[in-house]
Amino acid sequence: MSLKTRITDDMKAAMRAKDAPRLAAIRLLLAAMKQKEVDERVELTDIDVISIIDKMIKQRRDSIAQYEAGKRQDLADAEKFEITVVQAYMPQALSEAEIAAAIAEAVQATSAKAMSDMGKVMAVLKPKLAGKADMGKVSALVKAKLAG
Repeated sequence: MSLKTRITDDMKAAMRAKDAPRLAAIRLLLAAMKQKEVDERVELTDIDVISIIDKMIKQRRDSIAQYEAGKRQDLADAEKFEITVVQAYMPQALSEAEIAAAIAEAVQATSAKAMSDMGKVMAVLKPKLAGKADMGKVSALVKAKLAG
């Protein structure tokens, strides 16, 4: 079953269960998916859906920081709930060792020696690790490996 189908089925289940907060979060995700399909005139793959979910999670984390700074815990809690709902559709996160192995493999495959080769390494890693690891942390680890 594709990720898109699973999300749609979960929306229907939330409707039947009259679970309004969960339904709202799933509808936000489906709206973002539909927007991308319409804008780019493409049928979304699971990888596309994962990138949308990742982007939504980052937006929610930024919002949480803003709400907590503004002492609006009620809104921050709502954003945290949305993160838990959409996080369920992300693939299992990789361990530090698995990420390190993927980086070592990519460095070897691209024959990277210096910081100027970082783009090549990241181009190899991004499709493999998208949604399974924080790409900001991966970038920092690649930078450390190429600098050291």
